[in-house]
Amino acid sequence: MDWGGLLVGQLTFYWDVHLWPRLQGLTDEEYLWEPVAGCWSLRRGADGRWALDGAQPEPEPAPVTTIAWRMMHVAVGCFTVRSATFCPEPGDVAAGMWDRRHIPADLPGTAAGGLAFLEQSYRRWRDNIAALDRSGLVRPLGRKGGPYARDPMAALIVHINREVMHHGGEICLLRDLYRAQRGSATPPAAIASETLG
Repeated sequence: MDWGGLLVGQLTFYWDVHLWPRLQGLTDEEYLWEPVAGCWSLRRGADGRWALDGAQPEPEPAPVTTIAWRMMHVAVGCFTVRSATFCPEPGDVAAGMWDRRHIPADLPGTAAGGLAFLEQSYRRWRDNIAALDRSGLVRPLGRKGGPYARDPMAALIVHINREVMHHGGEICLLRDLYRAQRGSATPPAAIASETLG
């Protein structure tokens, strides 16, 4: 059984068929749309850089988040940080997966920039995990994995797949709600049939 192929194939199929097509046409207004008061989003700080709202520990219940917040959570938290930690390239910080130095100092504040960054982050993670052989999949995460040090790389891949599908579904729902609130001329049934092929 090609377990690596199954894990990578699951993520690739979800990205190519479900998530990436649904992100096309995203506007800046939609990217930063706050459907309720008190949303966590992506905001420009006093220094001019864009960063995610957040708090540790996270409040209960967690705030509703914008499309921009979810996209950057996936791009940074799922793909960029994990690639830099476990499949480092020249210039990456040699640090554990919760080290804040893995987080870019300035995130994209536009929909076009966010989509480009998300796709670039996805491609790097996908290419890295696709290159793993069986020994790479069963190798423990080690000290960089913190409390998950004994878990194999395959467990991290399964976790990231689940995170991307979970947050991707939320992003798509936010797009549906934005379209419905704005009174889109395209009926939901037509959009669903286009999405399902």
